[in-house]
Amino acid sequence: MPDITKKRIAIFGSTGSIGKQALEVIAANENLFEAEILTAHSNASLLVEQARQFNPNIVVIGDESQYAKVKADLSGTDVKVFAGEDALEEVAAMDNYDMMLAAIVGFAGLKPTLKAIENGKPIALANKETLVVAGDIVMQKAVQYRVPIIPVDSEHSAIFQCLVGETRNKIEKVILTASGGPFLGKKPNYLVNVKRDHALQHPNWSMGAKISVDSATLMNKGLEMIEARWLFNLKPDQLQVVIHPQSIIHSLVQFEDGSLKAQMGLPDMKLPIQYALGFPQRLPNNFPRYDFRKPNALTFEEPDLKTFRNLGLAIAALFKGGNLPCVMNAANEMGVYAFLRNRLGFLDMTDLIERTMEKVPFIEKPTLEDYFNSDAEAREFAASLLSL
Repeated sequence: MPDITKKRIAIFGSTGSIGKQALEVIAANENLFEAEILTAHSNASLLVEQARQFNPNIVVIGDESQYAKVKADLSGTDVKVFAGEDALEEVAAMDNYDMMLAAIVGFAGLKPTLKAIENGKPIALANKETLVVAGDIVMQKAVQYRVPIIPVDSEHSAIFQCLVGETRNKIEKVILTASGGPFLGKKPNYLVNVKRDHALQHPNWSMGAKISVDSATLMNKGLEMIEARWLFNLKPDQLQVVIHPQSIIHSLVQFEDGSLKAQMGLPDMKLPIQYALGFPQRLPNNFPRYDFRKPNALTFEEPDLKTFRNLGLAIAALFKGGNLPCVMNAANEMGVYAFLRNRLGFLDMTDLIERTMEKVPFIEKPTLEDYFNSDAEAREFAASLLSL
């Protein structure tokens, strides 16, 4: 008889950095979790390898041209294979899983996440762009369908953990910490020559290409500010970013009495992933521990907004609201894509984002359709700049 107490996890984006680490967590806690659904955009070979190891009920390959390969490679198993972007939404609407880990990178994660919320499924959210693009609508739906959204990003997980038991206490400020990335302290005359491989070498975290570049430009911290605004129902002026190069304090909450709560630990994404999957229980593990007996200075400094202008653009989008964060996100995704293919310089990404934010018409109270249209318009304009 099957163990009905296991939590069935649908990992949307199983071949990315978060998805792979989530599967490590599931493998280490196989009495508690099982991988029910795995999806990938185009990494068919890794998806097949994961399916053979974890034997999910369903896999989805976003790239339809790879359907035949995945289907053939899994022909000797009971795994059902689907393909295409529409299949992601269709599978998210199924009832054979207990929690979605939303780990698809970028705007592409929005539709399946909305579908899972409408399906009443709890969300472990690792896709910050979902809330950057349409945070108001996503959180309204989460309330409407009584769906918990548990953050997986280390910073938002830290805030979430600091707020447990503090429901009735007013937040004065939330402080997001940033390592500063691989170019902390560098100036524009250095950054103008930065190439793809330099930007992917993060000093503390092992991450995918998109988030590594966003961390190098500090755009990631801007996206996190917008995500936190919606996740924790904050006003823009309640959010602050500080550079903390050691990445031991993952974020802090300051309450109205001036007291600060911080969540600390060694930089390891498996910890917030495990916390989200197991919430409200904390599960034992053998991850390395931070040792206070080995002195390590914890330092803090202001971000350099003159050099890392992406963070400034994100803060402007946070305060103006409307469809501007959506436009900014689309332009950033286009810029990062071009930079990773050596078609755009490191500092030129900022110019691309700024020009797109100026060009696409502002909508103060967008509908979901407006968000999709703004995203498409921003991508089209950014693409036109890239082809000049």
